[in-house]
Amino acid sequence: LNAEFYSSYLYLSMSAYFHSMDLDGFAHWMRVQTQEELLHAMKVYDYINERGGRVILKQIDGPSTEWASPLEAFEEAYTHEQKMTKMINELTSMAIEEKDHATNVFLQWFINEQVEEEANVKSVVQTLKMIGDAKDSLFFYDRELAKRTSTMPMATQ
Repeated sequence: LNAEFYSSYLYLSMSAYFHSMDLDGFAHWMRVQTQEELLHAMKVYDYINERGGRVILKQIDGPSTEWASPLEAFEEAYTHEQKMTKMINELTSMAIEEKDHATNVFLQWFINEQVEEEANVKSVVQTLKMIGDAKDSLFFYDRELAKRTSTMPMATQ
């Protein structure tokens, strides 16, 4: 749960960074990502409560606030998504070992979501590498990223 909240916090920090650079499309992309991560956190929160657990919120570490370039920010986002995938896979392995079939099924949604998350961020990283230092291309790509919409279902689904 804390990791999903941290993800949201990280992407909101990246959104603020992009706003400060007048890259509003990049900022919008990260803002949508922020909202998706909040929904992920609430999905976990709801599941813990449905299973009779008690949620205890812990401190969230502060994320990075500065990056050398848009590429560096998205490379950090990609590394972060890979870390999240590893954590979800470890939780799934624990659920299987404990024969907690309900949690295993619950986590399958997150496994599928992580495939999409990594692919989306990797696509931006690859495009930014192709753009390089071409400011005009960055301008047009910023406009493209502004078109992103959230495809997340409600947190309780």
